[in-house]
Amino acid sequence: MLLYIDGAVRTESRTRELADYLAGKFICNVEYVRLSKENILPMNLKTLSMRDESCQKGDFSNPYFKYAKQFAKADELILVAPYWDLSFPSVVKAYLESICVVGLTFSYSDEGIPVSMCRAKKLYYVTTAGGTIADDAYGYGYVKALAQGMFGIDEVLLIKAENLDIYGSDVYKIMSEAKRGIDKLFT
Repeated sequence: MLLYIDGAVRTESRTRELADYLAGKFICNVEYVRLSKENILPMNLKTLSMRDESCQKGDFSNPYFKYAKQFAKADELILVAPYWDLSFPSVVKAYLESICVVGLTFSYSDEGIPVSMCRAKKLYYVTTAGGTIADDAYGYGYVKALAQGMFGIDEVLLIKAENLDIYGSDVYKIMSEAKRGIDKLFT
């Protein structure tokens, strides 16, 4: 199963356009999570306490854990994350917090090192920017470190198109080049 996590909030999203193109390359079941339509809130004391208590008891029956369960069972992942303010939309961060669950997506070794409980070995991080992406480390780098370090996802691929809103940019050409890059991943 391919899990398509859509962090784009605009109805007409160039990031989603690229991710849809990528998803079209797969021949498998696709589950979609449109974060802008979910009720994912940032972590607060109440949520953190509930999560900690549930993890200690090994009781993940609370609906809060549905995203972590879904993430853990995915075979491959697409994360749609427009480049906003040197990173990604806050709903993406809230989602990432909701899937970091000891006992569902990872555990700890006796030495305190995270051990993956996720099935996926590949995550595609899809982003677009109106200007230049200052540094891949801010959005993509964070997700890559999290995916590899906690979730055991060995391969984290960056798919991007940038400078889309710069005066005189050929948006069609930039998007076409990004799609050709996707095509090369499947040849």
